[in-house]
Amino acid sequence: MTTVESATKILDTMLGHLGFTAKIEVQHTHDGPCLQIHSGESESIIGHEGDRLDDLQYLVNRIIRRHQPDAERIKVDCEHFRSIQEDRMTDEIKGIAERVKATGKPFQMRPLNAYYRRLVHNILVGDPKIASHSPQGDDRLKRITISVKPDS
Repeated sequence: MTTVESATKILDTMLGHLGFTAKIEVQHTHDGPCLQIHSGESESIIGHEGDRLDDLQYLVNRIIRRHQPDAERIKVDCEHFRSIQEDRMTDEIKGIAERVKATGKPFQMRPLNAYYRRLVHNILVGDPKIASHSPQGDDRLKRITISVKPDS
């Protein structure tokens, strides 16, 4: 069984135990495989600002990695919620970067989980004038600081 097949089975089992009826579609994106959940109960699956969706994704990846330590990362989405959030966040991050360049003042973001922190760093990596920094530690939610690179 492939990693994606295992992840789909794990997610389907978890949703079933939680009392949800859902169809899971496998999509291949530029970030790797995505399990897209289609359900009439999407608001309950997504949770407040995607917190339940984050938890489902975290658990699916933890279970997969326990059995396959080098498994690729699986993204879990519901009714394209993450895709919409990522598009909004991309626009927000680019706007923040422009403000930081214009003012020279660093900006500290709201607390983000690892998935969204990685997204922020990836959005900014191509900008030679902007640096992004996450604090060290084991906290699940961390604040990224966006600043002008010292040599700019």
